[in-house]
Amino acid sequence: MHLGIGLGKDRENVRVSSPPACSASLGRNQMADEMKAGQTLSAPNAKSKRAAPGQLRRSSAQVSRTSSSAANPTAPELNSFLSYIRVEKGLAANTVASYRRDLLEFVTFLSREHRQLGMIRREDIREYLKTLYQRGLDARSVARHLVSLRNLFRFLLKEGKIPSDPTAEIDAPRIGRSLPKYLTADEVDALLKQPDPASPAGLRDRALLELLYATGMRVSELVHLRWEDFEINLGVVRCRGKGSKERLIPVGKSALRAVEAYVERGRQSLAKSGDSPFLFLNQRGGRLSRVGFWKLLRDYGGAAGIATPLTPHVLRHSFATHLLERGADLRSIQLMLGHSDISTTQIYTHVLKERLKQVYHEHHPRA
Repeated sequence: MHLGIGLGKDRENVRVSSPPACSASLGRNQMADEMKAGQTLSAPNAKSKRAAPGQLRRSSAQVSRTSSSAANPTAPELNSFLSYIRVEKGLAANTVASYRRDLLEFVTFLSREHRQLGMIRREDIREYLKTLYQRGLDARSVARHLVSLRNLFRFLLKEGKIPSDPTAEIDAPRIGRSLPKYLTADEVDALLKQPDPASPAGLRDRALLELLYATGMRVSELVHLRWEDFEINLGVVRCRGKGSKERLIPVGKSALRAVEAYVERGRQSLAKSGDSPFLFLNQRGGRLSRVGFWKLLRDYGGAAGIATPLTPHVLRHSFATHLLERGADLRSIQLMLGHSDISTTQIYTHVLKERLKQVYHEHHPRA
């Protein structure tokens, strides 16, 4: 198994999962899911137009247009950087799309301030980060933007496009590390009982929930699974994670039975005309999206009476926490989750310590 390093890992450490109830964040997630990394740099919601060579297209909602229609000279540099992280670094399409969105906001700032990339100073970077705080972004989101800028300017410096890196001496915002939310075993059982196995959609949803809890996959990995990724006799599934890196994850018998029941009795009814190569289909016969699954999970969580706002990552955290509680070693959990750095996995040891404290205070007579 190969463990990913570099640009993607930095961003994983500062990523924030938006709550599914927020329609705006769902739209952004869906855009990232469907966006292809090799497309020409363009702003979200921009109308489909072909930009002139070297011209950066920007949404009128994001930028006040000036009287000049001259091409933005930063576009070639940004497109070169995005091609670099996609092709040479091998970052996933969603990660590249996230870089694109962050850097477009920076380009908007440059246009408003009438500055070019070669003229940027540390004071300009600090001023830009200040505008992010003024917009209401938290420290974690600002840190993610700074990671995007650091990697852009390091690339430009390496390519000889700028004389120095203006982000070199800028400290990242201090981020208080919050413990991940997870479900109890009883809450997981209640959640898995919600889908109706009498319908094709119910069979699909039961398989999705069982598989997510059994493997701890990321939701983007889950919805891109194909039937040939399973080795039923061996009880494993092949998962393609960040940067197209593959890993094998053990799958329990309960989850395998749910997947087989869906394939045998439910999937064909959802396939409609044609046959998608993906395992989990929506009502139109296409691949189920991340946002579509997010909504399903939220509804099932409400029906199960679970107070914790449910996201796919809550089930991923539950998978890791329950394994650690039952004696699994941290290295094995790291490999199953696909973490490139074990320090990311170590957060679950803090979860376990907090759980032990809670048990002590609840049950010890002298607590």
